[in-house]
Amino acid sequence: MLKSGNQISDIGNQLHWDDARVFLAIARTGTLSGASKLLGTGIATTSRRLERLENALQVRLFTRSQLGYRLTDDGADLISQAEMLEQAGFAFSAAAKGKETRVSGHVRLATAQGLADELIIPALPDFIDAHPNLTLEIVTSVSVVNLHKRDADLAIRMVRPDNGNVSIRRIGHLGFGLYASERYLQSRPRCESSGLFDQDDFIGWSEDNQQLPAAQWLARTLRGKPCRLTTTNMSAQVSAVQAGLGMAIIPHFIGQQKGLVCVQKDVGCDQPIWSAVHSDLIHSTRIRAVTEFLTALIQTKNQELTGLS
Repeated sequence: MLKSGNQISDIGNQLHWDDARVFLAIARTGTLSGASKLLGTGIATTSRRLERLENALQVRLFTRSQLGYRLTDDGADLISQAEMLEQAGFAFSAAAKGKETRVSGHVRLATAQGLADELIIPALPDFIDAHPNLTLEIVTSVSVVNLHKRDADLAIRMVRPDNGNVSIRRIGHLGFGLYASERYLQSRPRCESSGLFDQDDFIGWSEDNQQLPAAQWLARTLRGKPCRLTTTNMSAQVSAVQAGLGMAIIPHFIGQQKGLVCVQKDVGCDQPIWSAVHSDLIHSTRIRAVTEFLTALIQTKNQELTGLS
């Protein structure tokens, strides 16, 4: 519910902005004890500051249980704003000290192959030139990496990572469509049955990847008919479509870049893009630099990624 100008002013006067750190710490650890350890404060102090923040905002941020603290819908909606406050605090502190931070070290990024090959890597030259002491390792897979086990320092994925000691932020949206090559469409058989795609050939995902939205769309559409070709990665599917072997569910921005034809724009496979960083690393200069670069890149390319361009 929208609040009046006087109500907003009252909230601003009551709000202690540093309490946003408590909110984030509890969201990332899931417990008061974990947040207290992260912040270096006592449990009673952490609890008191959370209560003060909820009273100031007039919003319940967490549900409490024996298993820990879980974000409410209202709390989840405020995560990105709290992280913006956190980043602003870091920048303010650095500026106040007159400190010029140097980005150096190694960052291991886990992401989908399509994003790596067609979006991130082509945009890297200027970023790498700006940070000559930084090295990057890009791990591509459709499998979910475990940031808790340090499989990667940072992940940009289409599947929301598990809660826990991880900072999660939704940074974009990826649209998918059904694509084919001109070569395939010119020789495409005429459909003489009731099924729209009964005579078509499709490129799909291997058995180990049937949890993907694109694989599930194909299963519903083909109703038991096998794909002409299955692969374990997106680049192979794109190559197969370019070769005229059949049609496939492909991100709009890749289909458009490759000059493919969109046969069906909305297939119900669109996915959010999430950024996830292990909470122990969010203060790292090198991690922040890479995260900010990727977030800006994805937000700048929003229309292409969603298929609106």
